[in-house]
Amino acid sequence: MDALVLIGSFLGLMLIGVPIAYAMGLAALIGALWIDIPLDAVMIQIAAGVNKFSLLAIPFFVLAGAIMAEGGMARRMVAFAGVLVGFIRGGLSLVNILASTFFGAISGSSVADTASVGTVLIPEMEKKGYPRSFAAAVTISGSVQAILIPPSHNAVLFSLAAGGTVSIAALFMAGVLPGLLMGLTLAALCMYKAHKHGYPKGEVIPLREAIRICVDALWGMMTMVIILGGILSGVFTANESASIAVVWAFFVTMFIYRDYRWRDLPKLVHRTVKTVTIVMILIGFAAAFGYIMTLMQIPMKVTMAMTELSSNKYVILAMINVLLLMLGTLMDMAPLILILTPILLPVVKTLGVDPVHFGMIMMVNLGIGLITPPVGSVLFVGSAVAKLRIGEVTQAMMPFFIALVAVLLMVTYMPWLSLWLPRTMGL
Repeated sequence: MDALVLIGSFLGLMLIGVPIAYAMGLAALIGALWIDIPLDAVMIQIAAGVNKFSLLAIPFFVLAGAIMAEGGMARRMVAFAGVLVGFIRGGLSLVNILASTFFGAISGSSVADTASVGTVLIPEMEKKGYPRSFAAAVTISGSVQAILIPPSHNAVLFSLAAGGTVSIAALFMAGVLPGLLMGLTLAALCMYKAHKHGYPKGEVIPLREAIRICVDALWGMMTMVIILGGILSGVFTANESASIAVVWAFFVTMFIYRDYRWRDLPKLVHRTVKTVTIVMILIGFAAAFGYIMTLMQIPMKVTMAMTELSSNKYVILAMINVLLLMLGTLMDMAPLILILTPILLPVVKTLGVDPVHFGMIMMVNLGIGLITPPVGSVLFVGSAVAKLRIGEVTQAMMPFFIALVAVLLMVTYMPWLSLWLPRTMGL
């Protein structure tokens, strides 16, 4: 009955249009009243939820990504990707995937990736003879890489939701191989469709022009070296790397590329603060919600229920995948990470699944949810950039959904994809 009151009130509030963050907070208060604990305890949990030093990485990474997204970085990443793969048949679709790989390693945001890369490449692909719906589908599906490839904001959220027991650096490194696998799988699909439908080849860029493009892009690519190199070498922490990334992004954008106007900078900072505020409210209310769930012993009850259904690790992981895919179509990624991690992590731990590996399973699942109707935020952004109806884009994305589910199965049942790099580096 306790779980019914907590979860039922949360779902009921969402159904009447209350934003997810506030629905969690109000449900936590209702749950506290139901089990008769002081409301002061809920307020303390909300404050404690956001009073964590590791959370500083989120606003810094968001700001660094915003500066780069609007400061000409995306255009240079696209040009650099064009030098590497643009001459192949269907080359512009490969450029799109590779540009998303590069930009995802800088922004950590699928929405920013879709908006930035899509604005440049969707019109260009249509001009070269690709269907606009195909161009949109490539852009949207390619942006899921940003969820996995470091620095990922969602990896920080997963570490937080896991109670700080999972290293952010280990999660960052765990996402590298699954992210690259996703990019290669999507690229293979694009090459198959290019040969099947006769999409055009690109032109080989002259050597002098290629060198100029590579040098121009190098300044932005250095951000990846700063973030990952600093963390892995032990020179600075994830928080410190995020703050240094902001300084570097600002320097490159305003003094090297000089594509961004100084008078627009306050607006950019204002948008970043609004984004971070929403995330922090969500984290605080999710902490209170998780606290009430713990008092009601919901995670333990779910663990017992799932292990009674089956003792087979692979069957339970399949059930979790189906659950996450279904919920990902209905809710955004951040609240699902914060709500479900405390419930599902104890389940997989009893089966011997490494928490870092489970983090990657959850990221891929919920990343697919971002591009799936009816509430996929990245799908909406991509459709708006392409100026197409949601249904038209969704239809074009069906082969890409199949490819992403194949990646999900590989990540789920081949744990070394997630664990080899962190273990090799001693994380």
